[in-house]
Amino acid sequence: MFSSSLHYFNAIGEKEKEAAESDVLECWYNKFTMSKQFLISNFQFPFKRFLKILLITTVASFTFYFLPFTHFLLVKADINDDCQNEDAAQIVKEGKMDECTQILGNIAASIGAANATNQKNLSALQSQLNNLNSRLKALSDQLTITANNISSREEDVGFTQEVLNQKTRDYYTFLRLYDPITPFLFSDSASEAFQELILRQRAQSADVTSIENYVNEITDLKNSQTSLQKSQASLAVVQKQVATQTNFLAGEVAKANNYLATLSARQQDFIAAKLASLGLSRSAYNLNGGCSSDINPYKAPNFGGPEFSFFTFGVPNRVGMDQYGAWGRAKAGQSYDQILHAYYNFDNYQNVSGITIKVNNGNGINTGSVIWSGSLEDYVKRIYEVPDSWTDNDSAALKAQAIAARSYVLAATGNGANSVCANQYCQVFQTNPKGGNWENAVNATNGIVMVQGGQPIKAWFSATHGGYEYTSADIGWSATSWTKRLVDVPSGSVGSFSDLMSNAYDKDSPVFYCDWGGRKDQNSTAWLSATDLAEIVNAVLLAEKDGSTKSHLYQTDSPNPEGTDTWSSDQVKSELSSRGGAPIDSVTDVSVSVDFSIGRTTSVTVNGQTINGDDFKNYFNLRAPSNIQIVGPLYNVEKY
Repeated sequence: MFSSSLHYFNAIGEKEKEAAESDVLECWYNKFTMSKQFLISNFQFPFKRFLKILLITTVASFTFYFLPFTHFLLVKADINDDCQNEDAAQIVKEGKMDECTQILGNIAASIGAANATNQKNLSALQSQLNNLNSRLKALSDQLTITANNISSREEDVGFTQEVLNQKTRDYYTFLRLYDPITPFLFSDSASEAFQELILRQRAQSADVTSIENYVNEITDLKNSQTSLQKSQASLAVVQKQVATQTNFLAGEVAKANNYLATLSARQQDFIAAKLASLGLSRSAYNLNGGCSSDINPYKAPNFGGPEFSFFTFGVPNRVGMDQYGAWGRAKAGQSYDQILHAYYNFDNYQNVSGITIKVNNGNGINTGSVIWSGSLEDYVKRIYEVPDSWTDNDSAALKAQAIAARSYVLAATGNGANSVCANQYCQVFQTNPKGGNWENAVNATNGIVMVQGGQPIKAWFSATHGGYEYTSADIGWSATSWTKRLVDVPSGSVGSFSDLMSNAYDKDSPVFYCDWGGRKDQNSTAWLSATDLAEIVNAVLLAEKDGSTKSHLYQTDSPNPEGTDTWSSDQVKSELSSRGGAPIDSVTDVSVSVDFSIGRTTSVTVNGQTINGDDFKNYFNLRAPSNIQIVGPLYNVEKY
């Protein structure tokens, strides 16, 4: 009945809706209310008014709360199946990533808005349901009291009826035996005789009235009891309907939340795929030749005039062991123990055995399905993280990697309780043993793990850190005691870019110093013209002036992922001027300032205007054309 009524309300206009709602309320009112209010002793409960208010509240609530989620269902039906289901890497390869990002962004925005309303409405409805349950409990308590009163009253009436029956018998006996002459014979006078007769008549009248009152009261009690029982049953139905609708909306909100989480994860897949398209591998084994540097050898773009490009030192995530740095240290004569102590804080080593490792086909711990399981040592023999040729100094880098991989998987999986993924989101695994020098290093370090506080450490590592290591807290992860900051050069300090390039332990990595991304129409280079860079700088300056403009500052050669309008170069300059900024038309001079003690670009100065280094990187990545990006905190600018 609730559902059909609500669908009916949704299909008509406001005036007709009010009339229909009134009709439905009257129907429910007539169905659920008792024929009259009940009377117990001196207590009068306005049940009719209470139930009518209750029904009005309930219907109004359902009419209001049922509608928003209909919008979500309609929006969801428009989802592009390819964007939702096709492999993210394939979407990037087909050039559909920007389109899918925009589609999913629009869907998420629409569903998010509708679901936010649903959540707000659900909260209000749950509050009303709690209030309704409280009121129903109060009514139930009163019904219990009333039932007890009825029971007590019936006992009283039963006793009174016995007395009445006795009086009736006495009165009947009196009438049969009464002799109207007797009062005159035994009274001293006729006056006394008449007085006795009048008293008997009055007693008779009082007894008759008592009989009528008792009969009426018993009848009223029985009628009230019947009405209460019917009303109690009706209220139980209403309460059940309210709870059902609340549970339904709660379930729909949960579905929407889950779907939004899926969309968010899908968008993150696209971002990861876009980064993967740059060749940003976290594994030294999978660098595939590294970046395509535009200065070594030099590659010219197709535009004339000055050329600018931003080069990043290293690749994410820069926490734990630098694999190329470990190789550099091995070439410098360091042992695996010296290498591991350089990159991690740990107490000592322990030997571990008898643990089974499970590998899944997802992108994290306990994701996807298990595709392989075996002993800890068999697992490490199948790790493909570093080149097999790194045999310097008794394969010190390979041994350090074997111990790090063994320590990581134990810590990440809870000593094998959970499954680990097979890609660089965890550590790179293949089902076939790698063999060769790697297997020799694994055997030489059999069972050895790094421990702190008696537990294996989660020994993160990645290909190239650009001469610096950070703690997990430095990059926004949870703080850990086994990660450390490190200037990864023999002297422990750096004074310039040339110093870093000459001395960093990971300087031989093909991704040590690179500009990332490129435009096909510019010879696939990341070079920017003076006007290209000016357009980006103006967007950065505007974002610093007013962060609320960010949604309009995405790159102009792709759809806006937030579904709004992307401001053109001229509009950005106009908006910047209106906020007191000084837009530029062409870049003539650009430089960076660096804190070499921590490895971070602190500021960028363009045509005399200085911009915070992190702000420049973040908004540069937002506005730069194609897939050109700055991928780390330490970067430099090159000009040709």
